[in-house]
Amino acid sequence: MPRSAVRPLARALAAALPVLAALPATLPGARLQAQLPRATAESVGMSPERLARIPEALRAAVARGDVAGAVSLLARDGRIVALDSAGVATLGGGRPAGARTLFRIASMTKPVTSVAAMMLVEEGRLALTDPVAKYLPEFARVQVALVERDSAGAVTSARTVPARRRMTVRDLLTHRSGLTYGFLDAGPVGEGYRRDGVSDGVGSTGSTLADNVRRLAAQPLVAEPGTRWQYGLSTDVLGRVVEVAAGMPLERVFRERIFQPLGMHDTGFWVDDARLDRLSALHVMVRDTLRAVPDSGASFDGGRLRIPGGEALRGSRTYFSGGAGLVSTVGDYARFAQMLLDGGALDGVRLLSPKTVELMAASATNDLPAAAVGAGMHFGLGFGIVADLGATGRLGSEGTFGWSGIFGTDFWVDPTERMIGVLMVQVLPQRVRVSDVFRTMAYQAVTRSAAAPAAAARTAARTAAGAAAGERREAMRRGGTPR
Repeated sequence: MPRSAVRPLARALAAALPVLAALPATLPGARLQAQLPRATAESVGMSPERLARIPEALRAAVARGDVAGAVSLLARDGRIVALDSAGVATLGGGRPAGARTLFRIASMTKPVTSVAAMMLVEEGRLALTDPVAKYLPEFARVQVALVERDSAGAVTSARTVPARRRMTVRDLLTHRSGLTYGFLDAGPVGEGYRRDGVSDGVGSTGSTLADNVRRLAAQPLVAEPGTRWQYGLSTDVLGRVVEVAAGMPLERVFRERIFQPLGMHDTGFWVDDARLDRLSALHVMVRDTLRAVPDSGASFDGGRLRIPGGEALRGSRTYFSGGAGLVSTVGDYARFAQMLLDGGALDGVRLLSPKTVELMAASATNDLPAAAVGAGMHFGLGFGIVADLGATGRLGSEGTFGWSGIFGTDFWVDPTERMIGVLMVQVLPQRVRVSDVFRTMAYQAVTRSAAAPAAAARTAARTAAGAAAGERREAMRRGGTPR
């Protein structure tokens, strides 16, 4: 074999190994069809040498003790160009993290619930302007907490008043409902959540979504509906609205209408015995040292956030949290992200219209103060959106949308560069955001950018428009007829 052929062959073999490792021992035909196709880096305008920095960065994060294991997937033009992993799924367990490893994706459940809701909107079974109380009567008479604090932030008085307007389905999708998370609120509202057993949706097993939403509806809001972006349990309530509108549990809606059509065979609310050995442990950072969550669980934020241990780490068979309940793999979630990038369809299966995806990825918070969602970020119908690239301070494209999970998972969809990225890790709190490192490594590997021609076209259009306007002004000055 000539020496010149050795390096390309080695690259091809290295590219094939992650795909082979991702295939399970059973149902190979069905799972193989669900794998996104592969592409060489050069064929989609990326550098293979620069892409090699991704596994290096993942290995460095493991070596520093930032995470026990990490798995990443990068695709462009619908084809995987990098599928990398480093470390182990469980500290001390010896199982490498890989494409088949199952991760708790927490708040990356929210985009799935949002897609389910918008599918019902397309079918006329929901409307964005519908009051939530149309589906959940317990929200007919919600109260708003008026809390006064002194200069040190201590609560000096608190009372409740009736909400001035009704909470809508759009409010739930955009986190403008006035609902919060108990662990995010140290004041009277959060105290009420904790006192009355309102779950934040992570690993709940002893209740149902309907039960939790009823408890939540009895609590006051932290703000008037529509007036403020407040991250919280809005998407759990949206999941319950989906259940009522669809006439079936959220688990079944997801399974029958999203996961099975998209070939997301390893995504769900519960990890059964047959897949338990593929589930990553959940790790916590204790005094800068990683530890697996013990069977007794763990607490954060002064005890406000409770992570359960034991069987609850497998998910739930009764409480289908639309905001935080799913477990998935990097490959499964990549198919969901690719469906969004492709305008609501994948492999001949259409879940949404391209116009619906366009609306979901448009800002629903541009009337709020800058950085209400985060520096340079806005929020749409279920996703964070890059609105000001410079303000974000990281590589990417304006118009990119996606979301992350509390345990470090992350995904993004870039319509400009036709790219998707998915990162899976399991650690809380995060000492280093490995997702930011992965995103930087992904974008620095781009050698042919779609943004440059688009920017040139916009400049040419503005130049042509300016020239035409100048001709019209000159013609009118001379008394002629403008062209």
